[in-house]
Amino acid sequence: MEQKNNIGSFKKLLDRLQEDSWQLELLISGFAIFGLFYAIEPIKHVLMDSFINSNEMAIKFYRIVFLSVYILIFNLLFHVLLRALWIGSLGLRSVFGEIEYDKLNYSKKFTKYLKKKVGSFDGYVLKLENISSVMFAISFLLIFYVVSYTIINYLANNIEHLKSIVSIEWILIGIKIFKIIFFAGASLTFIDFLTQGLLKKNKWVSMFYFPFYRVFSILTLSFLYRPLVYNFLDNKLGRRISLMLFPIYFAIFIATTLYYQTSNIIPVWAIDTASTENIANGYNYEDVFNNNTTSPIGTFAIQSKIITEPYLKVIIPLRKYLEEDLIEFNPDLKQGEDIRGYHSPLQFTIGKIKLNNHKSINIDSLTIEYVKTFQNFYSFKIDSTLCKTDFVITQNEKKTGIETYIGIKDLQEGKHFIEFQKLKHKDADSLVSIIKVPFWYYKD
Repeated sequence: MEQKNNIGSFKKLLDRLQEDSWQLELLISGFAIFGLFYAIEPIKHVLMDSFINSNEMAIKFYRIVFLSVYILIFNLLFHVLLRALWIGSLGLRSVFGEIEYDKLNYSKKFTKYLKKKVGSFDGYVLKLENISSVMFAISFLLIFYVVSYTIINYLANNIEHLKSIVSIEWILIGIKIFKIIFFAGASLTFIDFLTQGLLKKNKWVSMFYFPFYRVFSILTLSFLYRPLVYNFLDNKLGRRISLMLFPIYFAIFIATTLYYQTSNIIPVWAIDTASTENIANGYNYEDVFNNNTTSPIGTFAIQSKIITEPYLKVIIPLRKYLEEDLIEFNPDLKQGEDIRGYHSPLQFTIGKIKLNNHKSINIDSLTIEYVKTFQNFYSFKIDSTLCKTDFVITQNEKKTGIETYIGIKDLQEGKHFIEFQKLKHKDADSLVSIIKVPFWYYKD
């Protein structure tokens, strides 16, 4: 009896909270929209940095995050507009009450049609309330969907990675079998998601699908948000809104790929990706990306477009493709274990946690060899003159890189360009241009 009273009291509390939830919805939506708009540029720059570094995993992740931010902004803006309309409707109802069709003096045909199609004003307010609440819930359910997709994508990539590092035949066969089962389960789960539970309806199909459902509900963490999903699907309004949003999300995806072309001669993507003798990209100038903390460094950077000092400061961030060229040029730089990627200072072993320590590697000798190889393989040229460089490894606010200073006090005032070059291949003396960056030199 006491338990029933507790349940009844809790339901009353939920009903009371439900009535006042619109205030919290608007508050959360406002803060979320504000934060999401500010997140667009940092995510865009991190995505570009991932492209520069050829970090495939980060590229996939940030693409999903970038699209999700736009979808969340759309959902929350739509929610705020609906709530504003709902609040306006409540205010109008308090002044004018219900719609009195008879006072409009329309013909019987129109009066009957409007009563059927438009209905009561209270019904209209209730529909706005329901749609607003559903849109708010869907907005945050989307976050869980993105997390689920990211987990499955990560697991799929790691299965492919296992195939590339294992050479034992019977293990490879096991990995192939596991891959087939995994992708079959992932495909069935995705089909069931798109069709709003179609695979759960047929007796025999559901028996076959059930083991996959159990496993993937754990892998995708769907057990955390499953009540939300089924609460949508057991209601006609929830199902309709869910189906309606898919084409809208697809349209948003297309919209995020659009750009405006301002010239018939100079393509936008050319200006945004690389500097040349005649294109000055902001990613290649230190003062530009220092003023914009979210902006990544390009292939290399100098201190500014306009140089007044008698020297050029050159910063080359460590990139995967640059290091791969160095290792190919000098195989002695290749270590037994590739430690590039994400790390934690903690290293987990069976039953123990210890600090991750790479001091066993002889850092000093490797650093000397690394810088020496870099010096031999990469070089700089101002206009047509090869520059004398003395590289060092450095750390700035952006990331670890290579740095050098080039004297230019005898350079004529005006426009010049600095060219980053590398050897064509190990046994050749000819150089290949990587990128050219323009600058203007005026003596202080």
